[in-house]
Amino acid sequence: MMLGAQARSSGQPSPITSIPGPGKMATMTEPALDPAADSHPDEPDVVEPDVAPNAAERDVEPGPVEQAVEPAVAEQAVEPAVAEQAVEPAGVDAGDVDPTDLMAIAADIDWPDHNAERAARARQASLTKPKGSLGRLEELAAWVAAAQGKCPPSDFARARVIVFAGDHGVASAGVSAYPPEVTAQMVANILAGGAAVNVLARVAGASVRVVDIAVDADTPPEVARHKVRRSSGRIDREDALTAEELAAAIRAGVAIADEEIDGGADLLIAGDLGIGNTTPAAALISALTSTEPIKAVGRGSGIDDDGWMRKAAVVRDARRRAWPARNEPADLLRIAGGADLAAMTAFLLRASARRTPVLLDGAVVAAAALVAYEVTPKAASWWRAGHRSAEPAHALALRRLDLEPILELSMRLGEGTGALLALPVVRAAVRALAEMSTFDEAGVSEAIETSDAPDASEAAIIETPTDDTAPASDEPDHARA
Repeated sequence: MMLGAQARSSGQPSPITSIPGPGKMATMTEPALDPAADSHPDEPDVVEPDVAPNAAERDVEPGPVEQAVEPAVAEQAVEPAVAEQAVEPAGVDAGDVDPTDLMAIAADIDWPDHNAERAARARQASLTKPKGSLGRLEELAAWVAAAQGKCPPSDFARARVIVFAGDHGVASAGVSAYPPEVTAQMVANILAGGAAVNVLARVAGASVRVVDIAVDADTPPEVARHKVRRSSGRIDREDALTAEELAAAIRAGVAIADEEIDGGADLLIAGDLGIGNTTPAAALISALTSTEPIKAVGRGSGIDDDGWMRKAAVVRDARRRAWPARNEPADLLRIAGGADLAAMTAFLLRASARRTPVLLDGAVVAAAALVAYEVTPKAASWWRAGHRSAEPAHALALRRLDLEPILELSMRLGEGTGALLALPVVRAAVRALAEMSTFDEAGVSEAIETSDAPDASEAAIIETPTDDTAPASDEPDHARA
């Protein structure tokens, strides 16, 4: 979670003049590394910050966390309480899928309906407009048609935002501008309808659900039904989760997706909430994209230069610990992720298996999506990137996922807010395809044919990979809108 910016500690120029992004380096001095001290010689060289957290800062324990108070609100959709037990994934036999196995969850994922996608592109060409003149709206409409398996597609009847809340042990290392207790306080704020996600959901015609996966406090029973633990481990020093906790988090993600889809959700948005959560996100993205940690670290909640250096050191150390597991998605989540990130990963895979489209939000959700993509690239055909945030790790993840963001507004809040702002754009794309008149219906003359050049919508299709991650020849060319 990233809240408002914090003023830098000094009015004088600092050693760091900009936030490092893809292709940029911070103005820093690289210390020499001792090759003998590196237990993973196959790891790419990394550029490390010249200031590491001092001992006092690294040993500070999180302060006491205030208990979230459940307010009474009419707007917030709250799932009824159920007995704590493993939730059977809907639509499959119990003997077929282990709900704690990411590969088993992904086994049911298929491509969206390429016939519906082709019909959508053909209909676009018949509407009363020059071919391709609605630009990326045409691609988004074709994606929704493919996901729904029909043309024209329907506007979303029940768009749902699921905010995955969880604390992280790295918050004690001074990587955030806010204290850890803010996570629980923001859970209460979302329940009261006063957070940015609530306001933007009302604007976009969506409803909000917040789930406590690893908040370091007590939360209301309906929020904590899928809780795995109180705060994930401090990943620069220890694993985020035990094997049992990882299984519980994956099970929670599957169950939450099933609950929402069985409840009628036809579009899902995954949001995040947690002080310090961009730190494990940066570590995961750095490992999975083989990017130097320093290039993946952003300002998060608005940290100053000293905070950025502490965060960079934590990401460096966490990435080094996780590097041997970079090709094992589940182990990577256990070592350098967290309960919330593991639950989001399973949630995204399960939504794809249930043929439900998803709008991705910021860097934290993109980190979970990137892990899911490593399980099966096919899952990404069910996702679109709502926006590109100001966090450099987000751009790295989207490049790897081959997803072009719908919006770019320099946001870095999380909670699903960026994806919510993109939702009206997707709705507009769907309704334009469904409700515009064709040339024949309106009695409008079509353009004079002057050449055999392909229309713009066909030319805009992005080629899919040619390896075994791509569909067979009779499968669709899923353009990444």
